[in-house]
Amino acid sequence: MTVFKSDFLNTLQERGFIHQCSDFEGLDALAAKGEATAYVGYDCTARSLHVGNYLTMMMLHWLQESGNKPITLMGGGTTMVGDPSGKDETRAIRTVAEIEANKASIRGVFAKVLRYGEGNSDAVMLDNAEWLTKLNWIEMLRDVGRHFSVNRMLTMDSVRLRLEREQEMSFIEFNYMVCQAYDFVELAKRAGCHLQMGGSDQWGNIIMGVDLGRRMGTHQLFALTTPLLTTASGAKMGKTAQGAVWLNADQFSPYDFWQYWRNTEDADVGKFLKLFTTLPMSEIRKLEALAGSEINEAKKVLATEATALLHGRDAANEAAETARRTFEEGALAESLPTVEIPRGELGAGLGVLNAFVKAGLVASNGEARRQIKGGGLRVNDELVTDEKMALSATHLTPEGVIKLSFGKKKHVLIRPA
Repeated sequence: MTVFKSDFLNTLQERGFIHQCSDFEGLDALAAKGEATAYVGYDCTARSLHVGNYLTMMMLHWLQESGNKPITLMGGGTTMVGDPSGKDETRAIRTVAEIEANKASIRGVFAKVLRYGEGNSDAVMLDNAEWLTKLNWIEMLRDVGRHFSVNRMLTMDSVRLRLEREQEMSFIEFNYMVCQAYDFVELAKRAGCHLQMGGSDQWGNIIMGVDLGRRMGTHQLFALTTPLLTTASGAKMGKTAQGAVWLNADQFSPYDFWQYWRNTEDADVGKFLKLFTTLPMSEIRKLEALAGSEINEAKKVLATEATALLHGRDAANEAAETARRTFEEGALAESLPTVEIPRGELGAGLGVLNAFVKAGLVASNGEARRQIKGGGLRVNDELVTDEKMALSATHLTPEGVIKLSFGKKKHVLIRPA
């Protein structure tokens, strides 16, 4: 293991954040003096960021903790183009109104892990719409476009993979890496930025920005990427039966977020404690050394600490207590995720298959049937054996809800409205 001069790179290395870096020595010297300003870009393609974005947010967190300055760049401009990285088809073009609404919804999450203000190491938030939407196309082609080699652009994974699969790539998508590279140059000039960080799938785009800065006369720029995360079993991280693991509480509740981490595979507990909590490494080493059934205690710590960082300590403790009462005492915890349905639907008899789909516990009626055959679904803790079963007011508990369970760990309350 390399010993760096800077706390920033030592921390990232020890916690498993580092995949590639364009110049370790140069970046290390800058960060050791507290003079590294770094950014991560976040496009506004949805109302919330997801747990994959949480990884780069934590990189910015450790950058700030080491006395350096983070920039969160909102992609108000690049979202209009659409990043082709990792996509098999063109992203849907979003209206300006949609992008603005998404941007407004996303903004608040960064203050959970970063400190914003006017100080030397305080975070700042910028928006690339400020410069990208004001560019004159002919001037852009002449002043910036001339520095790009189409031959090289065709070798980038975001382009090459689409062409190899004979999947169409639009001209607007082809320009995304130009916009991203120009962002880096613009941030270098406007904010003294030195470093762009991102997932390993962004390496090519980030290096384009480093090269463009050299050609356009900025100070030296650096690239640093983190590994794309998969679970120990090889699955892509951040997906559940209900869909993406969103960071906004109104799209993925603190309880669901807590439960997501509680369900971590045994082999991933140590890795996720390092990446998604701020616990000291000495404590993490003790937790990842636990074996057998004791590893479940480490999972609870992971769930509580990751949730506390994003949603606050009170919400994390409430989620942990809800889980304890539900799983250890068999109690009906009122803070379980709740889905409201029209009272009339229950009066007419709500099919059990449809109920589990509405609750988001299964994706389809067919999946619900398969789970019933395998003994995986329960209503009010009673095993469902008849796929034609209909839920009615007689199934309401004294609390006025119906508890649906998928396995031992996934529970949703149905509440008539």
